[in-house]
Amino acid sequence: MAYSLGLTLYNLANRGGAEAEAPRPPRPSGRLVWLHAPSGDSLPQMIALARRLQDQTSVAVLLTSPVLPVSLPRHLTGQPPPDDNPTEARRFLDHWSPDIAVIGEGELRPALLHEAQERGIPLTLVEGRNPHWLRGREGWWPGLMRSLLAGFRAVLTIDESGARAFRRAGASPGTVRASGHLEYPSSALPCTEAERTELARILATRPVWFAAALPESEEAHVIAAHRAALKLAHRLLLIIAPEDPTRIPALAERLEKIEGWTVARRGEDQEPDDEVQVYIADSAVEFGLWYRLAPITFVGGTLSPGGARRDPMEPAALGSAIIHGPRAGRHGAVIGRLAAAQATSLIGSAADMAEALGELLAPDRSARLAQAAWTVVSDGEAASAEAVRMITTLLESPE
Repeated sequence: MAYSLGLTLYNLANRGGAEAEAPRPPRPSGRLVWLHAPSGDSLPQMIALARRLQDQTSVAVLLTSPVLPVSLPRHLTGQPPPDDNPTEARRFLDHWSPDIAVIGEGELRPALLHEAQERGIPLTLVEGRNPHWLRGREGWWPGLMRSLLAGFRAVLTIDESGARAFRRAGASPGTVRASGHLEYPSSALPCTEAERTELARILATRPVWFAAALPESEEAHVIAAHRAALKLAHRLLLIIAPEDPTRIPALAERLEKIEGWTVARRGEDQEPDDEVQVYIADSAVEFGLWYRLAPITFVGGTLSPGGARRDPMEPAALGSAIIHGPRAGRHGAVIGRLAAAQATSLIGSAADMAEALGELLAPDRSARLAQAAWTVVSDGEAASAEAVRMITTLLESPE
């Protein structure tokens, strides 16, 4: 009774208008797994799970998310989720007719999930953190969360704290398991091996650090840190990849005329020989090269509005110790995982950068951070394998 009342109140409060049905691509033939990523925090992991499912099974995969990227891997269908009301839920499920629903994080869309349960579609949850209503749909819906969660066949959470939260909220204790984070997609950017070998020969034993996707607002901070660090390691080389490549001429002039440093530019086929103190890169295509050559990377944008301009998993995957500021931006979940593993050097302000850089110039210190970061990068294989087993088992025996 409480469930019916809660669902009725929810649907009355969130009635949708009579909108024209949005165009949808054709449903793929065969069995279809529906994955839902409520936010950017779980989107990369859900994309990686989709790839694993397609590699290991013959199923088609639909991925819904309000934050879908511009491009998705081949054979993966992406769609925004429907508005959560009975009419849109029926339209969505009529068209896609998924064989199983796999919800990320813990977001609950009552109209959609209820309609799926009514149709006998197995509901599962992965990367579980805590159960919560769809944003903007919070309210008092008596008995609704408990009844919805009781209908889930399996709930895989990132840790025991998440598992307790789902059990308390109404999930059947026997369905809840703390399996850990799902694996993150491979972030190891490629490079031309011949280029890496030649530049490594030129650099020999020089200490190197890299400022990745550096915005103009942080140029002065990096310059000040390099100036201070040169007093500790006079052969130190700074590689800068400006966020805006049109800044290169002005930046090079500043470094040469004001700082008195010797500067070389990748775009002019110059090399970072022994006299060069700053090497300016001009292409984001070669980030995989710079991460491999630099044992230390500052993630540009983390001291500025907008946050990190690049995914911190990129340097982590290639063994470069990470320095970053407090502004994570859209990469907050990733930086949070790395920071929780003590795999980064967090600076509270620009003034801290020189100190952090000086500490990481000690090879043992940077190696510890790089190793901890690699553990995070490689973590998740077991949890993803368990998720695939759970999905395939329910596909074979959905009752």
